[in-house]
Amino acid sequence: MPAMTSRTTPDRPPHRVAVLALDGVYFFELGIPDRIFAGVEFAGVEGAYEVVTCAATADRTVATNTGITLTLHHGPEALESADTVIVPPYDLGRFTADLPEPVRAALSRIRPGTRIVSLCTGAFTLAAAGLLDGRPATTHWAVADQFRTMFPQVALDPEVLFVDDGDVLTSAGVASGIDVCLHLVRSDHGSAVANQVARQCVVPPWREGGQAQYIVQPMPPKGAAGTGATRAWALEHLDRPLALRELAAHARMGPRTFARRFQEETGTSPGRWLIQQRVQRARHLLETTDLPVDRIAAEVGFATAASLRQHLHAAIGVSPQAYRNTFKVRSGIPGAG
Repeated sequence: MPAMTSRTTPDRPPHRVAVLALDGVYFFELGIPDRIFAGVEFAGVEGAYEVVTCAATADRTVATNTGITLTLHHGPEALESADTVIVPPYDLGRFTADLPEPVRAALSRIRPGTRIVSLCTGAFTLAAAGLLDGRPATTHWAVADQFRTMFPQVALDPEVLFVDDGDVLTSAGVASGIDVCLHLVRSDHGSAVANQVARQCVVPPWREGGQAQYIVQPMPPKGAAGTGATRAWALEHLDRPLALRELAAHARMGPRTFARRFQEETGTSPGRWLIQQRVQRARHLLETTDLPVDRIAAEVGFATAASLRQHLHAAIGVSPQAYRNTFKVRSGIPGAG
């Protein structure tokens, strides 16, 4: 996870995001970074990001997967000043393991320490450039076998939505591009701002990166009970221990049936889901209240402040106090308490 930064101030230059569009780029995913990062402005943080879309070649033309050719305002020189570089997905029919020289040359312009992100099949370009060697990564589950064959040196996990490996992040298909961009906003500016951006875009505010890409049964069969009502109830009672047996009883299922159906509907286990929700609630309280850490731990259902510290550090790598110092909501920011 990259080092957390404080809220942008008027005398601080914006974080520059360069989106590298390669031939065969998918229109939908190409627009995700600009849509998400521009939303930070609506969340009350002015001048946080500057997003530019660039080509790998000096003529600045890019053929899309729809047959439309784009002429962009920026060429590969935009990568030299980028703080974050994002490679959206493209038609793999245009991909070869030996990167075209213009693409390799463009990537060589990226400064050391720049945060690099791939969306979906963009991971193939990062892998071909050697940027994923020995690292954990993900891509769309449908091309996982092809990826493994071409890049055995990469620790591929095709089951998750995205992987944050510090200065390099990779995400799975389509909507997970939204997830990883919201994750970047959350890492840079905190959950209150990211939640505002998600609300502006009318998307779920938070899906944890380790959530499964492909959920076998997103909706229960007709006439069958689901776990949605119990999940909603659990969110209103996070201060309680909420053992599996209690959750199953609320859903009027046996524990084994409940656990299986929960996994089918959410892509994760009840215990892991509860920890994710407790950490997320704790982050919100750290940002928006002055409650002491032990009180927040009790509010979100962790037995002790030490337990909260352990889980928060496992999730985002910092202590509660460090997180609060970085992301405490100031007056004038939406959601300030």
